[in-house]
Amino acid sequence: MELPKFLLADTSASEVDLYVVHTEYPRFVLNVANDDVHWMEEFDPEDEETLKIEAESLIQEAFDFYDREMEALD
Repeated sequence: MELPKFLLADTSASEVDLYVVHTEYPRFVLNVANDDVHWMEEFDPEDEETLKIEAESLIQEAFDFYDREMEALD
């Protein structure tokens, strides 16, 4: 089974926070309420430069996914 690239998630601990989970490398959880990103990977120092380059576009993709999903609910 192939997982979707992005998933929406929430938690009962907070009624305000909503998350987008990126399931492919580099995996992360984005809190769309406050823009916090939690990386679910360990990065080697040589990977950090590549991550900086890719992170901005991946996070933008996550926000775009969130916006499309919210529009679909209307």
